[in-house]
Amino acid sequence: SGPCPRPKCRTQGVLPQEQYPGRGSAPCARSIAGMARSYMQRGPPMKARHWYLLSLAVIVLDHITKFLATWKLEYGVLVPLLPVLDLTLLHNKGAAFSFLSDAGGWQRWFFTTVALGVSAWIALWLNRLPRDKRWLSASLALILGGAVGNLIDRLWLGSVVDFVDVVLGGWHFWAFNVADSAITVGVVLILWDGFREARAARGAGPRPESR
Repeated sequence: SGPCPRPKCRTQGVLPQEQYPGRGSAPCARSIAGMARSYMQRGPPMKARHWYLLSLAVIVLDHITKFLATWKLEYGVLVPLLPVLDLTLLHNKGAAFSFLSDAGGWQRWFFTTVALGVSAWIALWLNRLPRDKRWLSASLALILGGAVGNLIDRLWLGSVVDFVDVVLGGWHFWAFNVADSAITVGVVLILWDGFREARAARGAGPRPESR
């Protein structure tokens, strides 16, 4: 047989069929060396389903605790838990720190749209990350689980169920839930991972020549 009809094969580590006997009627086959080189350079694609399972675990835990809080707690009644934490059932129609909670109802669909867009973007990002980005993948999975957990509340109830109240010096600062905690931890991990990679990149930079 003649040379491979696709010129790009010769420049992308793919050799003609005659050099790979027994490979069937395919005109070209990727060489083992080319596959190994691609594997070493980029790494295999991330098994995103494992991180999606982490997101699902956050969603399930979030709604189990919200169900228990709704079942066991009376709305607005404080139940002391720790010196800095109380349990209290609250419904937040706004964003974090009750932002826009009294806006009149339109904020429900605004935050729903934002949550849908962010969740879809994170899900696609997770699917494209290489295998070695474990910390970033875990961070995004936590944020995705938290975002979807609160999104379900907005679609189902029109507000987000909060039940943990932070108390410092007699002041009640904000109430939150498991989804909020997952989002917070995810953001902190992203910042930490970015700082760690930046520091490693500086350390791997060119060294001045000694005289």
